[in-house]
Amino acid sequence: MERLARKIRAIPDVPRPGMVFRDITPLVKDPVALRLAVLRLMYPFLGEEITAVAGLEAKGFIFGSLVAWELGVGFIPVRKPGKLPFKVQSTTDAGYGAVPLEMHADAVKRGDRILLVDDLIATGDTAAASCEMMENIGVEIVACAFIVELDSLRGRERLDKYRVYSLVHY
Repeated sequence: MERLARKIRAIPDVPRPGMVFRDITPLVKDPVALRLAVLRLMYPFLGEEITAVAGLEAKGFIFGSLVAWELGVGFIPVRKPGKLPFKVQSTTDAGYGAVPLEMHADAVKRGDRILLVDDLIATGDTAAASCEMMENIGVEIVACAFIVELDSLRGRERLDKYRVYSLVHY
């Protein structure tokens, strides 16, 4: 994972003083690093009978769609409100008004086995809200996979009922 970590740029004082933003742009620009990241995200879930990959807006779309392609399954975009043109299921229905996200209501069905993918886990609130939204429909969350985990923010604890897999830890 050291090779991937070298491709993640640290930008101090973003979004506010004292914080460090972890920028994956250099990683996605490098085709070898991007391919390595996708394969490493996908590998632990081979043979898991995953029916689809859900990716969180926006950087989760990059990795989630590529992981879905490699696994030979469909991709479900989980988006900010107002971006999807059809009937939606919302995280606000699950009591997470502070983290509003939506997906098409027909994107998943009872019994689906979903791998949730995003670029980064910080507090875990967004991923937890998205998982709960899908579970309310009767979906099983196989795992949550991330490129970067900010360990000090303890997002893994927020996702304690799921298997969490991260490639690079800070």
